[in-house]
Amino acid sequence: MNQPAENHPGQPGQQGPSGTSGQPGQGSASLAQSSPTVGTFRERDGALEWSGRQETVRIEPWGPDAVRVRARLGGPVLEGLPGALLDEAPPTEASVKIEDGRGQLTVGALTVEVDAEGLVRFLRTDDSAELLTEERAHFWWPGPRLYTPVGNGHHRLEQRFAAYEGEKLYGLGQHQHGLLDQKGAVLDLVQRNAEVTIPVLTSSRGYTLLWNSPAIGRVELAGNGTRWVADSARQIDYWITAGQPADAQRRYSAVTGRTPMLPEWAAGFWQCKLRYRTQDELLGVAREYKRRGLPIDAIVCDFFHWTHLGEWKFDPAEWPDPAAMQRELTELGIKLVVSVWPSVSPLSENHQLMEQRGYFIGTQYGPMAHADWPDKEVASTVQVAFYDATNPEARDFMWSRIKENYLDPYGITAFWLDACEPELKPGFQENLRYWAGPGLEVGNMYPSENARTFYEGMIAAGETEIVTLNRSAWAGSQRYGAALWSGDIGTDFATLRRQIAAGLNTSLSGIPWWNTDIGGFHGGDPDDPAYREVMIRWFQFGALSPLMRLHGFRDPGMPLGPDMTGGPNEVWSYGEEAGTIMEKYLRLRERLKPYVLDVMRAAHEEGLPVMRPLFLEFPDDQATWSVADSYLFGPDLLVAPVLTAGASVRTAYLPAGARWTDAWTGTSYEGGTNVTVDAPLDRIPLFLRDGAALPIAG
Repeated sequence: MNQPAENHPGQPGQQGPSGTSGQPGQGSASLAQSSPTVGTFRERDGALEWSGRQETVRIEPWGPDAVRVRARLGGPVLEGLPGALLDEAPPTEASVKIEDGRGQLTVGALTVEVDAEGLVRFLRTDDSAELLTEERAHFWWPGPRLYTPVGNGHHRLEQRFAAYEGEKLYGLGQHQHGLLDQKGAVLDLVQRNAEVTIPVLTSSRGYTLLWNSPAIGRVELAGNGTRWVADSARQIDYWITAGQPADAQRRYSAVTGRTPMLPEWAAGFWQCKLRYRTQDELLGVAREYKRRGLPIDAIVCDFFHWTHLGEWKFDPAEWPDPAAMQRELTELGIKLVVSVWPSVSPLSENHQLMEQRGYFIGTQYGPMAHADWPDKEVASTVQVAFYDATNPEARDFMWSRIKENYLDPYGITAFWLDACEPELKPGFQENLRYWAGPGLEVGNMYPSENARTFYEGMIAAGETEIVTLNRSAWAGSQRYGAALWSGDIGTDFATLRRQIAAGLNTSLSGIPWWNTDIGGFHGGDPDDPAYREVMIRWFQFGALSPLMRLHGFRDPGMPLGPDMTGGPNEVWSYGEEAGTIMEKYLRLRERLKPYVLDVMRAAHEEGLPVMRPLFLEFPDDQATWSVADSYLFGPDLLVAPVLTAGASVRTAYLPAGARWTDAWTGTSYEGGTNVTVDAPLDRIPLFLRDGAALPIAG
């Protein structure tokens, strides 16, 4: 018997590879398999369900132009599993049609077709162009969804989709590979320092897809297909919407939660270093900024300020009067941000109680210790545990300690949630047992739940301005007021270049509050002219980032431990020339604060990011989809950071459809072309859109 001809993927409007060009009749199926499945359809509560060979696929409206797809082997789909979607979907009009052995669900701009064999295909409603289709791994077996049992009702899950020539793919959280378009990449779905998993993907074909699973796994964006993998979970679950990237951001943020409004202080300059060891040292820096008349809105008290790890309170030997410190900082107009780690030393006064009550992440094998870490009063490291942020009672206990030791006595309301991946050593999630489920099934949600601890605690305490600075995040972290920074990264131009793509992909992953350690983290000699150039260029980029925060472990460093500190890291630490330029950009940030807050309000109200790839505003200009070295800061300001040593000019692409004005010189350019402009050491190229009036030059 001749096999049916295979259709190959193409751009929207062309048929995909799934054999969907034929229209099987009632109950018919492809003869490519020896024993084809002919499933059954039903409409249930406005959703379309297909069942066949013990598998159930449920497709339901989930907001305008969007659906949620769940698939499970061995029974109906399960409710209440951990995920990023809010409990209630935004109401929307939808229609279900079942005829000729096929099912169809239409939700605004998105239409979903399911054939007799359960193959799912997503189309644009207006012209029936294919956006995405499932694809079989093989005409015989397996199909597009594969369930490999791993025991106790869990499976290794695979979801396959077609690949399309010319497709570009963005999002997926924050990574250090330097790629804006991630087509061709293979990414682990796991949380690590500087590698942040947020499994939402935006395509140049006009769809955005959220893999709504916190399971450890990977996504493969290959030339012969896309494959999502969960190493151990109970069902496939994803959400997809049709539309241009800006519309998709609005839809995605509506179903995963929008960020609160950023407080005014957080839009300014944050001063930080590893680390200010004492109250006097921190206050001395704050006073010096004010003495010099330099803008500063926040200063950070880093780790080891505590008595023991997991006691979450100031060590009186180094911080003898936090109340007086807080009063003085408040009078100076400076917000104090305090580092809080989720790890608990066995020397902590809280360890025994937390262990007995089951507030720690458990293990499948061995003791409840997940990392080794230095602590005070011991000469070596100790084995620390992590509180289980997925456990509501553990969250309540954790917050009770924070409230008692920081909020109530001193009015401290801003927290730096470091090491919140959590920072496991070694990082074997398969050995972990969370309240919410096994480590392999739920491990990626930890940073979001950790941010939730502080958000819900602050809300209950009557606080309305909530910001936490997080080293990791997951889908939905933004709804808990979580800002993300790009982790412990290098201190050279190559690393700086990679931060542009990292920030843009983070923005497309629903996290509008993002920043880097200005100057990078690991080292950097303030007396080295080469590093001073890196710092200047990074400082310029930082001033035009969603959040502006100077941090790092500068040379000369010290070994990891309670007494450690790094070299100086204030704007006057880098010599007169560098200091003068950095002061210039501190003042620029101060002038731009009203604009920053306007753009932050758009993030809060609409879900639009602050740091925007050019194609978000100019999707019809095909050239913008490949620009990875510049970005829009809000709708009106194009930023082209200088990313190479010794550069004094910069070439930047200006999108078609607007007229652009060099913010420094006033020269005007028609969009749709590359322009080369001067970029001396004290200048980052900036372009204003269509006559926008922003106070760049003062």
